[in-house]
Amino acid sequence: MFVNTTITYEFPLNERIRVFIRLEQLFQQFSHFSQGATVADKRAAIIVLLDIMSIFRRNDLKSEILKELDRNAKALNRIANSEGVDSEKLQDILSELSIISKKLYAVTGKVGINIMESDLFQSIAQRSSIPGGTCSFDLPEYHYWLEQDEAFRKKDLELWSAPFNDIRTSIDLILSFIRNSNSSTEEVAPAGFFQFSLDRSQPFQMLKISLDKSLPCFAEISGGKHRCTVRFMVPPVDDKRPTQSPDDIPFTLTCCLF
Repeated sequence: MFVNTTITYEFPLNERIRVFIRLEQLFQQFSHFSQGATVADKRAAIIVLLDIMSIFRRNDLKSEILKELDRNAKALNRIANSEGVDSEKLQDILSELSIISKKLYAVTGKVGINIMESDLFQSIAQRSSIPGGTCSFDLPEYHYWLEQDEAFRKKDLELWSAPFNDIRTSIDLILSFIRNSNSSTEEVAPAGFFQFSLDRSQPFQMLKISLDKSLPCFAEISGGKHRCTVRFMVPPVDDKRPTQSPDDIPFTLTCCLF
C-alpha cells in the first residue's frame, strides 16, 4: 500500500486558476456530503452547492473555461508531431476537450441559474444568509425534505447539481494538465526563507511546494507571475502567532505552466 509521506501546497499565479481550485474543492466537498445518508450530510451538501452558485454569480466562468480549454487544445496540437508523443493518447485527449467544449458552448444563459426555479431551493438560499436560518420552524418544507428517504433526496441533489457537471469535468481536465506539465527542482530554504524569480517568457500558472510530513512547519507562499517568496512557518504554541522556522528546510519546487 502506497503511503504519501509528503504534503503539497499549491499556489495559483492568476485569478482564473485561483477560482478553478476553489471550485474543485467545493465540488469534491459536494460529492462527499451528497453521498452521506445523514441529515447533517445533506445540509452540508446544500451549503456547499450554495457556495458554488455564489462563485458563478460573481464570475463569467463559462467564458473563462472555454478560453482555457481552447488554449490547452492549441498547445497539445503544437506538440502532436513531436518525437516521443503518444499520438493515440493525444488524440483521445483532444477529442475529450472538443466534446466538453461543445457541451459548454451549447449552454445558454448563466450556468446553474435554473436551479432557482425550485421553490424549495430558492427558500433555502434566501434563509441561508441568516445564521441558523434553516431550522425546522423557519423552513418546514426543508425539514420535510431532509426527513425523506435517501433515494428521494439524492434525486433532487443530482437534479440541482446537474448544470455544473460539465463545468466540473472541464476544471478537472484543466487542472490535471497544469499539475502534470511541470518542472521540479530540489531546493533548500535557509532559515525557513526562499525567494526566486520565474521566467517571464513562460506562462506559469501554478506553483507547488512539497515537503516531508515529518517537518514541523507549513509553507506560506506569496508573490505573482514573476517573483515569489516561500516562508516555512512553525505552527503556534499556546495561541501565539506562527513564527518563521530557524532551520534550513529542504523541499521540492514545482513550476506548472501548460
